[in-house]
Amino acid sequence: MSESTSPSPIHSTNSTTHLQQRTLRVLIASQVLGGIGVGSGIAVVGLLAYELSGTESLSGVSATASTLGAAGASVFIALLAVRRGRRPGLVLGYLVGAAGAALAVVAAVLDAFWLHVLASAAFGAASASNLQARYAATDLAEPDRRARTLSTVVWATTVGAVLGPNLTGPGGQIAEAVSLPPLAGAYVFSLAAFLAAATVQAVGLRPDPLLTARATRGLPTPAALGPGRERGATGPPPPRRRGGLATIRAIPAAMTALVAIATAHGVMVGIMVMTPVHLEHHGAALRLVGLTISLHIAGMYALSPVMGWLADRYGRRRVLWSGLVQLAAAALLAALADPTGPIAFQGGLVLLGTGWSACLVSASTLLTEVVPVEERPAAQGASDLVMHLAGGVAGIIAGVVLAVGSFPGLALSALAALGVPAWRLARHGQGLLRVPVAEG
Repeated sequence: MSESTSPSPIHSTNSTTHLQQRTLRVLIASQVLGGIGVGSGIAVVGLLAYELSGTESLSGVSATASTLGAAGASVFIALLAVRRGRRPGLVLGYLVGAAGAALAVVAAVLDAFWLHVLASAAFGAASASNLQARYAATDLAEPDRRARTLSTVVWATTVGAVLGPNLTGPGGQIAEAVSLPPLAGAYVFSLAAFLAAATVQAVGLRPDPLLTARATRGLPTPAALGPGRERGATGPPPPRRRGGLATIRAIPAAMTALVAIATAHGVMVGIMVMTPVHLEHHGAALRLVGLTISLHIAGMYALSPVMGWLADRYGRRRVLWSGLVQLAAAALLAALADPTGPIAFQGGLVLLGTGWSACLVSASTLLTEVVPVEERPAAQGASDLVMHLAGGVAGIIAGVVLAVGSFPGLALSALAALGVPAWRLARHGQGLLRVPVAEG
C-alpha cells in the first residue's frame, strides 16, 4: 500500500515548531486541570473509603483500586496512541476519570463501599492521562530540548497538586448546599476538572502531535476511521512488531530506564505513604505532617524543569545518577533523622521528591529516545504500567514492613532496592552516552 509523498505545510520546520509550542500550551493547561481533579479526589479517597466501609483495615482499598485502574488505563491509552495518535487516548482517560468521580458521588449518597472501589478504579484513568501527557510533549520536540519539554509538562502538575487537596473545604460547602455528603464535594471538583481537561485536549491537540511526528519521518499513519478521522492521516496503521515490554527488554538502555522509573517510584511511594504514620507515632502535630508532605510534593514537581534542563545540558545518564543518589540520601535521612527534630527529616522528604523527579524526567526521556518512534507509545504505556504497579506493591509492602518492623527498617529496605537500577546504570552506562544532548 503506497504512502503519499507529497509535502504537507505542517511538516515544514516553522510549522512543526509552531505546532510543538501550541501542543505544549495545551498540555500544560490540561495538566493543571487534570492535576486539580486528581488532587481533589485523592485527598479524600481514604477518608470516604473509611466512612463507607466503617473500618480502617479497608480504608486503603479504594486508593489501591485507583492505582490499579491507572495501571490498566496506561496500557489502553498507549494502545490507542499506537492506532489513532495521542489525543483519543488522553481524552478518553479523562472522560473515564470523570465517570469515576461521578460514581464516587453516587457511592457517597448510597453509602455503597463497593461502588466507591469501582469508582476509584475508573478515577485512576485520569491519573494515567495526566502522567502520559508528558510523552505527548516529546513527540515533536527537538532532541536537545526533549527533557526540558517533558519536564515542563510534569511541572504543570504542581499547580493541581497544590490546589486540588485544598478544595476539600470548599467541596464540603458545595456538598452541603446541594444536600450531598460532605466528602462528595471534592469529587464534584474532580468531575468538573476532568471534563475541562478532556475538552481542552479534544479541541487543542489538533493535528495530533504523534501522527505529525510519524508523518515527518515518512512513517505510515493510521487510516482514518469514522468520526475520529485525523486531518492528513493516510495509509495503513503503523506496524506493531512487538509489545511494549518486549520492545523494552530488547533494548538495554530502555530496560535500564524502566527499572529506574519503577524503582524510583516504588521507593518514593513506600517511604512517603508511611511518613504520616511515622510522624504521628512520634507525636508530631498535624501541621508538621502537612508541612512535611507539602515539601515533599513541592520537591517532586516544582524543580522538574531544572531536572529537564540538566538532562539536556549534561546528559540523561548523569541526571539519572543524581536522582538515585538523592533517593539514597533521602532513605538514609528517613532512617536516621529525628522526625520531630531539626529539618533533617523534612529535608530528606524533599530529596525524596527531587530524586524522584530527576529519575522520572531523565529516564522517561531516555526511554523515548532509545525506542524506535513507531514503537514508542506501546513502550511508554508499558513503562507507566510497571510504574503504577511498582507504586501499588510498594505501598502494600511498606505497610507490612512498618507493622512487623520499623520505619528505619522500611527506609533502609528502600535504600537496598536502589542498588538494582544503580547496577544496571553502571553496567549499561556507556550505551547511554550515545544519547543526544545539548551542545555547548
